[in-house]
Amino acid sequence: MKRKIIAYNFELTNTLEKLERDFDVEMFDSINPNTDPAFSQALKEAEGIIGLALPVDKALLDRAPKLKIVSNNSTGYNNLSIEEMTKRGIMGTNTPGVLEDTTADAIFGILLAAARRIPELDLFVKSGKWQQHLTTEQYSIDVHHKTLGIIGMGKIGSAIAKRGHFGFDMNILYHNRTRNAEAEEKYHATYCDLDTLLKESNFVCLMTPLTPETENLIGEREFNIMKKSCIFVNGSRGKTVDETALIKALTNKEIHGAALDVFRTEPIKQDHPLLQFPNVVTTPHIGSSTFETELKMAQLAVENLLAGLSGKRPKNLINPEVLN
Repeated sequence: MKRKIIAYNFELTNTLEKLERDFDVEMFDSINPNTDPAFSQALKEAEGIIGLALPVDKALLDRAPKLKIVSNNSTGYNNLSIEEMTKRGIMGTNTPGVLEDTTADAIFGILLAAARRIPELDLFVKSGKWQQHLTTEQYSIDVHHKTLGIIGMGKIGSAIAKRGHFGFDMNILYHNRTRNAEAEEKYHATYCDLDTLLKESNFVCLMTPLTPETENLIGEREFNIMKKSCIFVNGSRGKTVDETALIKALTNKEIHGAALDVFRTEPIKQDHPLLQFPNVVTTPHIGSSTFETELKMAQLAVENLLAGLSGKRPKNLINPEVLN
């Protein structure tokens, strides 16, 4: 009898062929893991889980007595209760080093789209409103030579800084837990405290991971500090921003606009207030969503899982202390 593997919200199922030769792989997509009876049954026998955004908490782990490894098909792993997994000897892995350029392309893309009002003016053309020369009502704002403030200068933040510096001659400010000497040398990025960044930036780009310290990092106080001409960009996680405060800032014109790839609840509800602002560009968490990058991530997730189940150390082990 083959050992059981659960694949959860795993789109590129062809990459699971390596697993299916030796394991019984059961796939689940868009189900409620807390109430789905088939998932609960599979969990009793599962030795490995591979996929995206499954909340692996104490309650789930209590239902998975044979679990040895959870292979997250993403760079982030805030959905994993790593401390609880480590207590139980369960490995957690992720897929870093693959999506940085792809995500930076997407985030800089929505920054450009918000500044130049591309989605709004695309609709202007398609709805038949372009009947004469443009007036000041259709004008947008420049990106080149402006100041880009990046909160979270990790690999993706650095890739965004690279695009801003070399592509648009932007002045780069950044705030991070530690100094990034490489970004300072290559992209002439200037390290500063958060308030200085918020005050001086024309574009504020949030790229921090979601942790207890960064949840609601940007709220009413922070939006009040920003320039009224500022465009706020969130490419991190939805919970790093107080959405109520963001809605208030947009309503009161405390900031010029926003570009959002992430939301507190995903998918976002159609009646959400953020979807009513023409000066807010929204995308459905597309950061890494290209065929090339998603394929590399899926293959790496499979490799991590196979290594863990064969008794080897996975390449991208999040909690190496579990091996002790």
